[in-house]
Amino acid sequence: MDENKNWQTYKMDVNGLPQEVRFSQGAIKKIFKPFLLKLSELREVTDRKVVAFIAAPPGVGKTTLVQFLEQLSRADMEITPVRALGMDGFHYPSDYLKANKITKDGQEILLNDIKGAPETFDVDTLHEKLREVRQEGTNWNTYDRMLHDVVHDVLSVEDDIILLEGNYLLLKDPRWTNIRVLADYTVFIKARPELLKERLISRKVQGGLSREDAEKFYYASDGKNVETVLKNSATANETWMLQEDGDYFKIEDDEDVVIDELTVTEDNELTFEDIKI
Repeated sequence: MDENKNWQTYKMDVNGLPQEVRFSQGAIKKIFKPFLLKLSELREVTDRKVVAFIAAPPGVGKTTLVQFLEQLSRADMEITPVRALGMDGFHYPSDYLKANKITKDGQEILLNDIKGAPETFDVDTLHEKLREVRQEGTNWNTYDRMLHDVVHDVLSVEDDIILLEGNYLLLKDPRWTNIRVLADYTVFIKARPELLKERLISRKVQGGLSREDAEKFYYASDGKNVETVLKNSATANETWMLQEDGDYFKIEDDEDVVIDELTVTEDNELTFEDIKI
């Protein structure tokens, strides 16, 4: 982490757990606050609620970021408060994932074995809920990480500005097109694949896996999803870049930023049976 930057530490609850998170003052002043002011301006000229997306590959820290942006919006009188939501509550329920398969690359795959991939989300229900939230509001699904399952209609969402985070919100795929068009404003966050790889593996190790099993999980699951998002997401209104130290910068329209080519090298050699979770 660059010690020359002015880092600020904040205490937050993330997924129900207390955490200390750090963001640079530069990112807050030059990226986050202007983004939130843009959403406030959109709400002033729109005759309904405003929906914004933050899309990014796994490992970027989307959940923490959008919850911080919600907190920031509620602490600044210039900004209309936003409500941070996630799309994880729109996985298919576990019973469905365990009972259904898809055919991919000539092989039948149980959906539960690729949980977290685009095919494991109930896109139709997400689309319906987004349409409702843009008008009168709705009850929103969440994902319970203790149950490892979806909980339906648990959050009442009536806010004027909704900030939704997810991996596949900008995916260039026929199933996700109807989702993309419901956003009034979009942000995509890029990152170097090797940085995401290390962050994702470290996350699993912190959760109790050995380094070896965490790496196997990356190659069997997370790495493929990172590749899908980085290679197949539509252009957003804004693009941010996650740096090695956890800071962000905004990529301007005329700025050409090249990230490393991503290659998941072990995907044909590993199955979820190899991984002790």
